[in-house]
Amino acid sequence: MMRPFILSLVLLASSASLFAQGAAINWISVNDLEAAQANEPRKVMIDVYTKWCGPCKMMMRNTFTNGDVISYINEHYYAVKFDAEGPDPVEFKGKTFSNPSYVPNKPGRNGVHELSRAFQVRAYPTIVYLDEELEMIAPVSGYKSPQQLELYLRFFEDAWAPGTSQEEWDTFQQSFTPTFE
Repeated sequence: MMRPFILSLVLLASSASLFAQGAAINWISVNDLEAAQANEPRKVMIDVYTKWCGPCKMMMRNTFTNGDVISYINEHYYAVKFDAEGPDPVEFKGKTFSNPSYVPNKPGRNGVHELSRAFQVRAYPTIVYLDEELEMIAPVSGYKSPQQLELYLRFFEDAWAPGTSQEEWDTFQQSFTPTFE
């Protein structure tokens, strides 16, 4: 009698896990960002990473696969993944950015893309937040757990406005209680 019950629980847990694994952040490219903004303005979160960056891979595996993170980002932000050392030119706000130092088939570090420099990225990973006008709010460097990322996602969505002071950020941060699992 107990055996079918346990088997049912195992199957239910497995199917829930498979369903959760199917959810993903709706990543778009930098080149598609302006068209998306014209259709429905939102804040933007750009994950600036490199292929060799360990913390970038950890964030992809541990943070960007979290169900709460996925749901919140997909509902409130445009999410862009951007390889800071990639070879491809991109169009952003009427300007073309490239990686003139890129060397094909070079292992490890491989030049820095001009757009990464324009976003003031100095370490990887960095999440660059933009407002609905595609103006930079802030670059935030370093690995972030789902709960740490929630702080920034909610602040920039709910409490930030141009001219927000350091005191307002400090107050928000001190009173913040994460809800992401």
